[in-house]
Amino acid sequence: MGARPGLAVRAAHTGLSAGLALGLLRLQRDLQEQEEEHGELLQPLIFVLLVLCSVLLYFKVSLMDPGFVKDDEEVKAGKSEEQSMVIPQVPSGIQMRRCGYCMVKQPMRARHCQLCQHCVRRYDHHCPWIENCVGEKNHPLFIVYLSVQLVVLLWGGHVAWSGLHFEQSWDWLQHNALLLGSFLLIVIFTIVVLLLLISHLYLISCNTTTWEFMSHHRISYLRQSELENPFDQGVLLNLWRFFCSCRLTAWEKIYFHRNSEPV
Repeated sequence: MGARPGLAVRAAHTGLSAGLALGLLRLQRDLQEQEEEHGELLQPLIFVLLVLCSVLLYFKVSLMDPGFVKDDEEVKAGKSEEQSMVIPQVPSGIQMRRCGYCMVKQPMRARHCQLCQHCVRRYDHHCPWIENCVGEKNHPLFIVYLSVQLVVLLWGGHVAWSGLHFEQSWDWLQHNALLLGSFLLIVIFTIVVLLLLISHLYLISCNTTTWEFMSHHRISYLRQSELENPFDQGVLLNLWRFFCSCRLTAWEKIYFHRNSEPV
C-alpha cells in the first residue's frame, strides 16, 4: 500500500535534484565562459559529485532499516550482534509494555509507526520526504544527508543569484522566469533544510528526540523520571554516542543509572 507513494516521492526528489542541477550547471558554464575562468571544469565536477552524493544519501536513508524492533528481539537481547548488552530488569515503578499493534516488546524510547507498521528504536519522527521513519539506525546518516543537501542548496543558490541581473522590464522577466523561479525554490528549500538541521543538532546535543520533545507530557518514562531529561549525559558524550557509537544502546541502563544518581 505504501510502496507507490514512496516510489513517487523518491522519483520526484531525484527528478527535482537532477533538473535543478542540470540547469545550474548550464548557467555556471555560461558564466565561466563569459568570465574566462581557469579550471572551469573543476567547480562543475565538484557540484555534480555533491548532487550525486546527496541523491545516494537520500536513497540510503530512505530505504535502510531505521531500527525496526524485531519480533524475537527480547529473546536474543543478550546474543544479538546489534545489541551486546542485556537490557536490565525494569523496576516495578515503570513496566515495559508490548505494542498494541505489532505485539513486540518495546525497548525504551521505541514507538510504533502506523505508516511503517513497525516499532522503531529511539523513534524520532516519520519523514514524509524520505517516506521512512528516522530512528536509531538511520538518524546519524539523516543528519549527514541534511548537511550535504544544505551545501548543495547554498552552492546552487549562489550560482542562480550570480545569473540574475535584475531589470524592470517584461522582456527580462520572460527570459529569466525559470531562473528566478529556481532561485526562489532553492531559497525555500534552503530555509527548510537549515531549520531542520539546526533543530536536530540541538535535540541530539540534549540526547532527546523530536517525539520526546513534542510529547514529553504523554510519555510515561519521562513523566515518572525525577530528571527533566534522564538520557542527557552532557553535550560531548551525547554527540559522541550519537555519531560514533556503532551499536544499539540499551537506554534502560542509562535511564535507571541516571535516575539513581543523587540529586
